[in-house]
This record gives sequence, structure tokens and C-alpha cells, in this order.
Amino acid sequence: MNKYVRIGMVLGATTATACTTSSHMLVGQARTPIAPDEVRIYLEPIAGNYEKIAVIDASSGRSFSWTSGAKAEVVLTRLKVEAASLGANGILLEEITSSTEGLLGAAAVPDVTRDHASIGVGVNASGLFATRHGRGVAVHVAPNEMDHPPHSPGP
Repeated sequence: MNKYVRIGMVLGATTATACTTSSHMLVGQARTPIAPDEVRIYLEPIAGNYEKIAVIDASSGRSFSWTSGAKAEVVLTRLKVEAASLGANGILLEEITSSTEGLLGAAAVPDVTRDHASIGVGVNASGLFATRHGRGVAVHVAPNEMDHPPHSPGP
């Protein structure tokens, strides 16, 4: 096998693994997958009929997003991809939270030479390494119910 083909296979497997930052636990019957852009996010209970498919989780881990808002968008996108893969056309969003590994670090290093002495001090805040996490319930909403806002009486 050509070494470039092997490198490509390793990079492809690494990329595929890096993208697996979402998961699900089935609580109903999965359906035929749909496109992620067909999945709607619901912040409040759905007024009409719907079927629960799975509890889904996603994180912004391994993304190149820096701001909290951009990381939240990554979480929502990954939740939609996970829901769509199960045939869900909606997500009842439960929460989006943040976690940070290594909040603050500090060090003091003495530097003594023959002519002078000094102390170098450094402080590191690793807020850039915060990760956003999201959880929701993937649902299938009847097509005639999707156009009604939550708690609306309907036509």
C-alpha cells in the first residue's frame, strides 16, 4: 500500500474520531435519517403530538471555536446532526452548560546570576479551553404540529 494512501487513511480516521463529540440513548424508535437543517430546536414544551426518540448529548470539544457563543453554536449543530441521524425533526433542548479544565495557573522562577538576581512571575488563565455541553430529547413532531408555536390553540 502506498505510504500516501496510508497517511490519508490515518488522517481520515483521526478526523472521523475527532468529530464524535455527540452521543445518544434511544428511548423510542429511530426513523430514517434526515438532513440536519430540517431539525428544529424547541426551548419550551411542544403543544402538539410528538414521539420521543432519544436523549442526545453533544459538546464543543475538539472544535476550533474560541468564544462562548461560537461554542454554543457548535453544540447546537452537533445536537442537530445527532438528532437527524436518528430521524428526529426536533430537539427539546434541556440545557447548555460550560466546563473549564485548569482555571488558573501561576509560577515564580528565580533567576540568579553573578551580577544580578530577578524573579519571573507568570499567570495563566485557561478560559480558552472551556467546553460547552448540551443535552436534549430528540423527537419526531407530526408535520402538521410543527407550524404551531408552543401552547398555541391551533387552527
